[in-house]
Amino acid sequence: MQLTMDDFCAEVKKTMNSLPSFFYEHLDNVVVEVQEFPTNKTLKKASFSDAEIKEGHSLFGFFEPMELSHPWAGDAIDIHSLTHKLTIFKNPHEESFPDPVQLIIEIRKTVIHELAHHFGLSDKDLENFDNNPNPFSKEISLTSKEYKDEKKSRKKNT
Repeated sequence: MQLTMDDFCAEVKKTMNSLPSFFYEHLDNVVVEVQEFPTNKTLKKASFSDAEIKEGHSLFGFFEPMELSHPWAGDAIDIHSLTHKLTIFKNPHEESFPDPVQLIIEIRKTVIHELAHHFGLSDKDLENFDNNPNPFSKEISLTSKEYKDEKKSRKKNT
């Protein structure tokens, strides 16, 4: 399924807005961005080999902490006050999850996965979450047909 960029961004924003309020005080230094796809430079930063990039391997999201290698980043800088960037990639999601309900679930999983890196969790720490097909089953239980019907209904009402 393909979403417009606005609809995809709305799903990312919906996930951010659904976080418990106590998280917000810890997100002042996080910028969330949506891009169509990761650049080769981003894939390299994420430790993809040239062969993996050539084979078409991709990313759903990427957490990029502010680098401390800048000349102005001295010992007195608090790492938690520096801006970190979380990027969610639209095309890899759509290519991997043609089912509209699963697409929404995976967008949410990616946003939360990348935010978890901001809080210090590793990919190893997130394995159970990542391997759960729908950790939001209480919130997202629509079938693909129900999702499409609901979307049509919303368009008629606007």
